[in-house]
Amino acid sequence: MAIAMKDKVVLAYSGGLDTSAAIKWIPEKYNVDVITLTADVGQRDDMELVKGMAKTIGALKHYAFDLKKEFAEEYVFRAIKANALYEGVYPLCSALSRPLIASKLVEVAKKEGAIGVAHGCTGKGNDQVRFDITIKSLAPELKIIAPVREWNLTRAEELEYLRKHKITLPFEVSKTYSVDESLWGRSIEGGPMEDPNREPPEDAFVWTASAEKAPDKPEYVTIGFDKGIPVALNGEALDSVALIGKLNVIAGRNGVGRIDHLEDRLVGIKSREVYECPAAVVIIEAHKDLEKAVLTRHEMLYKHGVEEQWSFLVYAGLWTEPLREDVEAFIDKTQERVTGEIRVKLYKGGLRVVGRSSSMSLYDLGLATYGKGTTFNQAWAEGFIELWGLPTRVAHIAESKGASQREPYLRKKGKKL
Repeated sequence: MAIAMKDKVVLAYSGGLDTSAAIKWIPEKYNVDVITLTADVGQRDDMELVKGMAKTIGALKHYAFDLKKEFAEEYVFRAIKANALYEGVYPLCSALSRPLIASKLVEVAKKEGAIGVAHGCTGKGNDQVRFDITIKSLAPELKIIAPVREWNLTRAEELEYLRKHKITLPFEVSKTYSVDESLWGRSIEGGPMEDPNREPPEDAFVWTASAEKAPDKPEYVTIGFDKGIPVALNGEALDSVALIGKLNVIAGRNGVGRIDHLEDRLVGIKSREVYECPAAVVIIEAHKDLEKAVLTRHEMLYKHGVEEQWSFLVYAGLWTEPLREDVEAFIDKTQERVTGEIRVKLYKGGLRVVGRSSSMSLYDLGLATYGKGTTFNQAWAEGFIELWGLPTRVAHIAESKGASQREPYLRKKGKKL
């Protein structure tokens, strides 16, 4: 007698509490088998341990993808070229990885003939939007299951659920923080940080030293860019993953990269968010400075608006929105000249660009110098000022003339002044 095969669902499995409970809950709720998928985007987890946990809890099969290089070069590099900072602060470290993971969920679901996919996002956060929209765009036929959004359990209740099923996790579940990591940064939520007036406790940070404990001497790094992409650190050519990883360590030990701000989530609430993004903040600051050297004023002013649009699209889960590719066409064009080196000084939580060089630089010493040998003809300035200020002068003259004519006009009309 043939055994009837169950339908299958592919779960994005982080190895954490939520998705571990989901491996048990989904079969109970939907009578399906669960296939787990873990994406390594630079988080510092033991992938073999994660695989073992998935199989022990009950996964039918487990997929593991090393996506660090793809994440760095197809997602992070785009963000660098866009100087991507949501609300001018957040480098999108979590947001950037979600469409990549979602695309792998769809890939495995199609390979396995699964009827749906699942993720561990909550109903309060932004990640649910990023996963759902990407999945619906790539495979609208797939059912999406979000256990945490459905069951509305607390972390304590999830632990009790696992205990009831005689499942012990091989790590201590934090009762304080919810943490997400990628190559591009680390986010920390929950616990005492839900009070926006309280300074984040030092035990929340792992990648960065406090300013007080950072070295007493400054450290300098030189980042080499080729067409907007970081390719070298301190004169050494490095691949994408190695460069970002090495800079995370250097900047982190100098206390650089801590971010603390109130963020506007898509669901309409303000949330206190704390991040550690050492490499991200240094690279973006360096990239912005190099652009100042090689782009014209008009390119820079226009690009600022494009950067805000790109950052919002990614934050808002719209990676598959055609507008993202449209604005990237402009961004990529601007990056053709963004080649050179930027020297950054790191010291006790602060960073400052202290040097820049580029064969494409628009800086002309002959024009800029106040010393002998200047090529700038100062006699040009008077005529320039006359023409530049002409609309402003005319407007003030017209305003003054209008005011002088207004009083007799109103008297003639019998209006009270």
